[in-house]
Formats: sequence, C-alpha cells, structure tokens
Amino acid sequence: MKVGLAFASSVGIDGASALDVCRRAESAGFESVWGGEHVVLPDSIASKYPYTPDGKIPAEPDTPIPDPLIWLAFAAAAAPTLRLGTCILIVPQRNPLILAKELATLDQLSSGRVELGLGVGWMKEEFDALGVPWERRGARNDEYIEAMRALWSGPHAEFHGDFVDFEPSTCSPRPVQPTIPILVGGDSNAAISRAARIADGYFPGEGDVDRLAGLITRLREAAEKEGRDPASIEINAMFGAQMADPVAGAEQLAELGVGRIMIPAFFFAGPGGLDRLSEFGENVMPKMPR
Repeated sequence: MKVGLAFASSVGIDGASALDVCRRAESAGFESVWGGEHVVLPDSIASKYPYTPDGKIPAEPDTPIPDPLIWLAFAAAAAPTLRLGTCILIVPQRNPLILAKELATLDQLSSGRVELGLGVGWMKEEFDALGVPWERRGARNDEYIEAMRALWSGPHAEFHGDFVDFEPSTCSPRPVQPTIPILVGGDSNAAISRAARIADGYFPGEGDVDRLAGLITRLREAAEKEGRDPASIEINAMFGAQMADPVAGAEQLAELGVGRIMIPAFFFAGPGGLDRLSEFGENVMPKMPR
C-alpha cells in the first residue's frame, strides 16, 4: 500500500518548511506529497462544503492555501523520489491549454512524477469571483481533460468542443509519462460516473469505512458498465480516523482494495510536528501492509 501526505502544502508554507516537510516525508517512507487548492475564500460563502456535518469549510479567511503547482515545483527537487499530486485541483476554473503546459513542465522537471487529482468545485462564490461559469462545470471539466490529453499525446493536436476549440497545435514539452494520471475526487454520483469514464484513480472524501466500501462498490459497478476493468482505477482513501490505530486502519482499507492512503499533513502540524512525522515513519510505516 502506498502512503501519501495530503495537504502538505498547507503545512509547509514558507520555503524552508516546504522543503523540510518533503524531505522528512521522503525519509519517513511516504510515497507522495499532495497540495490542495482554493484560489480565494470569499468572505460570504453560502455554498455547502460536502465533507463536514455543518457544511462549513474547515478554514479561516487567512488560512494559507498555496497554489499547489507552484508549491510542488518548488518542492520537487528537495525529495527526488516523491510523487507530486494535487488533492484537488479545481480544473474548470483554469485555462486547459495553460494547465496542460504547467503540468507537462512539472512532469518534465520532476522526471515523470506528477498526478492530477481533480474536482469540479463545490463553492459557487469562488467561481463567481473568478468570472468562471458555475453551470455545466462538470461538462467543462471533462472536455478540458480530453483537450489536455490530446495536447499531451503528441504534436499537431487539434480539438473542437463546446468549451475548447483549437486548430492543429503543439504544446511542448510534453509529459515524461505516457500521460499524466488523473484522479477524480468526490463522493457524488457524478464524481463516481466521471471516475468510471475518464480516471486512472478515484479519491473520495469519505472517511467512514462502511460508507467508503459502498462508494468503491458503486465505482466498480460503474466501471464495468463503461466496459472498463475496475482494477484499472486505483482507489485512494483519506486516512483520518484511522490514525487512532494506523496499522489496523491501513489493513482494513487494504481489504477494501485501497491502493493508496492519504494521511492529512495536519496531523504533523504545529510545534514538534515534523518530529512526529519522522517518528511515524520509524515506528508505524514499517508495519503498514505492503
């Protein structure tokens, strides 16, 4: 089982701490580091955050949320074995040609270590602030992924859709990997359908094991309807409550078919946090299922 350090960019804010958290994670045996995204947090948010009982995002207006791609690019050289992922990038908010270039550049610089974890967004107010249409954001997301994959596949790509339209064009450099793996985040029916259709991995936000098992079952059924082997979609799972007994929690998730657990870096925040991270690597990681 692979172990990722989720939201690492929200713990390593300044340059020194960003490099330190990546080096400590690599030394501890983590396989990947991940950065989250919100461009802005509007002062007034009526939209419901889907992963808390009260629908409130667990962040204050001044909570640092660095741009994940810039953060990962800065951190990439500090820990040359770690994979570099977003959890998650809000793809419909971005220009897909620029994003294709950014991701391919990062993949080149890191020798093929990038993974794109994406979501279509839950906060309408942020879309409004950015001037991006809220309506049809799911369809926009899917078309953006298709257009980026066309650009990554080779020179002289062209694409003609509802949201993206370009004549034969070349985006270089292209990724070192054959293509950048796509992880779809979310627990909704639409997210499950999207993962079954276009994803290399699925990353639900659900932490409860029983409900997670239900989501995985639904994903596998949806993949089969799409004519895909469900095993071709790697399951990534948030690892929060399981930290009370991490070895048992990892074993339980492995039985569900989870291929990577995502441990929130917030467990290792604050005074002595990185020492706890190192201790976790020394005392717990060797006991994790392989």
